[in-house]
Amino acid sequence: MGAEKTGTRRRRAVPWVVVGLWVAALVLVGPLAGKFGEVQQNRAVDYLPGSADSTQVARVQDELPGGESTDLVLVYHRDGGLTAADRRTAAGQVAGIADGHELSREPRGIPSADGSTLMYPVSSTGPGQDEEARDAFVDGVREIAGGTGGLSVEVGGPGALATDMGKVFETIDGTLLLATLGVVTVLLVLIYRSPFLWLVPLAAAGVAAAVAMAAGYGLHELFDVTVTGQSGGIMTVLVLGAGTDYALLLVSRYREELRRHERPYDAMGAALRGCGPAILASSGTVAAGLLCLLAADLNSSSGMGPVGMIGVLSALLAMTTLLPAILVLLGRRVFWPLIPAFGSAPRARRSLFAAMGTSAARRPAAVLAGGGILLGALALGTLNLTGQLKQEDSFTDRPESISAMRTLAEAYPERSAQPLTVIAPTGRADAVLDEARAAAGVAEAAAGRSGGGWTEISVFTTAAPETARETRAIEALRDTLDEHGAYVGGLSAQQLDLADSESRDRSVIVPLVLAAVFVILVVLLRSLVAPLLLLAAVVAVWGAALGIGGLVFGPLFGFAGTDPGLGLLSFVFLVALGVDYGIFLMHRMREESLNGAAPQAAALTALRTTGGVIASAGVVLAATFAVLTTLPLVGLVELGFVIAVGVLLDTFLVRTYLVTTASVLLRRRMWWPGRLSRAPEAVRRERQPEPV
Repeated sequence: MGAEKTGTRRRRAVPWVVVGLWVAALVLVGPLAGKFGEVQQNRAVDYLPGSADSTQVARVQDELPGGESTDLVLVYHRDGGLTAADRRTAAGQVAGIADGHELSREPRGIPSADGSTLMYPVSSTGPGQDEEARDAFVDGVREIAGGTGGLSVEVGGPGALATDMGKVFETIDGTLLLATLGVVTVLLVLIYRSPFLWLVPLAAAGVAAAVAMAAGYGLHELFDVTVTGQSGGIMTVLVLGAGTDYALLLVSRYREELRRHERPYDAMGAALRGCGPAILASSGTVAAGLLCLLAADLNSSSGMGPVGMIGVLSALLAMTTLLPAILVLLGRRVFWPLIPAFGSAPRARRSLFAAMGTSAARRPAAVLAGGGILLGALALGTLNLTGQLKQEDSFTDRPESISAMRTLAEAYPERSAQPLTVIAPTGRADAVLDEARAAAGVAEAAAGRSGGGWTEISVFTTAAPETARETRAIEALRDTLDEHGAYVGGLSAQQLDLADSESRDRSVIVPLVLAAVFVILVVLLRSLVAPLLLLAAVVAVWGAALGIGGLVFGPLFGFAGTDPGLGLLSFVFLVALGVDYGIFLMHRMREESLNGAAPQAAALTALRTTGGVIASAGVVLAATFAVLTTLPLVGLVELGFVIAVGVLLDTFLVRTYLVTTASVLLRRRMWWPGRLSRAPEAVRRERQPEPV
């Protein structure tokens, strides 16, 4: 009797200890979480591959006298032609800028051929690499430069573009966190139909987000992992989306076990034993898929791997320790008004997923073939995906720097207003300058700063930025100047290097992700066939989701291009996250088969018991990624749309119909070569304990 009381006291103490440890951890990491936004880097060089020409140019520029330069272009324009007064206004404003700021060289006005536009390149090394100083310089120039009476004045150039981009990323973390929390809250209230229960997983997810931010800050400080606004925003979505999915699965199983166990502590233990392996494998596939991004040549992608992994693991830890502890402490009453009483049976009601499974099982071959044809047809939409997204088209709301870029492109068709930057060894600078001027497609070239054995050369091409003609000019310059040890960089060269690296990364990372996920599935399901089926399903979903994107991005959304990273990132997230729902379904199917259910009965029971929670989890995850579509960056809108659509396809078509019908058709072959693929009698003999 005393031993029983001691055991009861220990059981009651465990949840309090777990909650206490989490509170202590939150107090310790809270200040670090607040610093996560401070270490985010959003300069172009922070996204570029380490080996690219444009990266070498950016690094050398940082070491030149004055450090990194902030280059702007003041654009004065009047329809019908500039007046003499307009030119005097422009000259006066530029003089005011020179008086108030330390400029690298005296600005010189360059008129357009039609007389409608006058541009003044302005450059300063004062801000250096300090983003706040750069923004202050750009804002100061914009305060001085202003148009009146039909004269428009726009401040563009790489420095202005970086400032406009930085202001967008400054708002992402807070906007994304609040919007995602709002979406998750509404969905949890609708799913649980309880005034209290939704608060518990939401609180646990919030704690997980704080821990993930602190860990992300630590990754940057200890291992110099690149953290960008993009990876920080996606980490937030992963923590809340994946964490809520794990909570939905656990709470659903806990509700079942409360009807079988009198004590909440025992019910939670049974729930964790039942769905714990599925949650662990689910988070493992996402973490493994994200870690594969470490092989990426692109800094932003390789940094997103560990940052995203930290988010998923934080969600896993919170949802398997903190959430169970709080639920046990609150007892059954947290489910009010739908409290699961001990010994009661769940209320009998018509199950939508049972009906769907039964209908699919009547003609499984036809359903499987029809679903496969539908996914294949949708995947054909990828042929409609437009070309690479240009920087001028990368915002949903056009900032001033982009407007200036477009004005320059129209007013100066004979030359680019956005220079390329060539970095040459000082001893060969004259020869490089001569060859650059003589190169095909070059309008002008001029030498700039020198220092540390390097000389900076600005090259203006005869083509508009980020066009096929300019790309050919960049490639020709690199081929010509490579023998001199020179590098060609600048905004357009950076975009070219980004696209090349994305292509290389896809060929390396896609096989790695598939292999890593396959190994985890084999270990969990003890089969080779079932993992191959799940991987084929998620790859088909990825293709179909990209195809739907191709059908709507241009015609419906009006996007002028596709972000070069869309294919790789959407693949990693859809494969890693999409497999989650297959794991939830297949793990329950395997559990039913081990308990003696026939293959078809096991498949339908698994769908009936997990269909609701999988649907809820899919809707929550899709909604959290859909929040990305509210941001003002086309690349994030495209990524959020493709992942949200893919998750919904996976949830309501692939898991419900295609995986279930394939399981019905394959029967025990689904579990080959594991023991479940053998005759029922052999399985039962293996499960019987050996005689003592």
